Amino acid sequence: MKTRITEMFGIEYPIICGAMYLVGEPKLAAAISNAGGMGNLTAGNYKSGDELRNAIRETKKLTNKPFMVGITILPSFHITMDDHRRNLEICAEEGVAGIEVSGTPIDKLGMQYIDMLKKAGVKMFHKVGAVKHAQHAEDVGYDGIYAAGIEEGGHPLKDDVTTMVLTPKIAEKVKIPVVTVGGIADGKSMAAALALGAEGVMMATRFMATHECQIHDNIKQEIVKRQEYETTLICKSINLQGRAIKNKIVEEILEAEKRGASLTELAPLITGERCKVAWTTGDVDVAPMMMGQSIGRVYDIKSCKEVIEGMAKEAEEQIKKISKYF
Repeated sequence: MKTRITEMFGIEYPIICGAMYLVGEPKLAAAISNAGGMGNLTAGNYKSGDELRNAIRETKKLTNKPFMVGITILPSFHITMDDHRRNLEICAEEGVAGIEVSGTPIDKLGMQYIDMLKKAGVKMFHKVGAVKHAQHAEDVGYDGIYAAGIEEGGHPLKDDVTTMVLTPKIAEKVKIPVVTVGGIADGKSMAAALALGAEGVMMATRFMATHECQIHDNIKQEIVKRQEYETTLICKSINLQGRAIKNKIVEEILEAEKRGASLTELAPLITGERCKVAWTTGDVDVAPMMMGQSIGRVYDIKSCKEVIEGMAKEAEEQIKKISKYF
């Protein structure tokens, strides 16, 4: 496959892994990149600059191919704006291929960071849920856009626009490459994204159900079992909307929000430490596990190579199949 994304990074397939808290680690990132896609090392997993730098170097030992570093600039209990600035500096110093930025755009931390990353050859992609945010990213110098629809896991924009509408809207308004996010799990959704004007896809939930992903097998089996209607939006009341699998802790969060719970009251329910427990013990009810509606399209646990090559093959088949109509 050949798109501006494959050409920009020198990768085989325009399939990118999204940032995942405590999941986007060296082994998974390298496996995805070695399979011809684009792995993601998630900066929020690491408590210090040295830890992030070591993780980048460890990933480079596992693959000689490019990978992303995900930096989520949203309100956090333990990550400060200075931490984000430090992480951007480390990405530039270590010469990573690209960064995925969610939340606050880099220029709000200082335009000098845009200049620094450009000089280091680090490609910058901003994950957005609105046309105006995509245009802003292009104006300040980003290299690409992740068009993230409401279907995505994690923190979709509260505008609640679907991938089907958002992708072509953004692709028509910016000149830089657009990558579709939300509802992507297979070759059919990939073919659809390309038809909508995207030049690549990004997914995270699907990569959790792979052999290389370092989470408990109970969680992987839960992903395979769940359907597309078994996710919901939480934390709307504190302006930190997130899509998570329905479970006991999510029910508690939603009930607390109905009662008008404050951030202080919600904090113990939404802390990332709960995910650490879930990923290691396999307890599917202890944490608000951020996953997208694409969970309904995940039917098995495969290697990253099987997922990526299967997607590319299916996308090609789908494109050929519909071409007969014209």
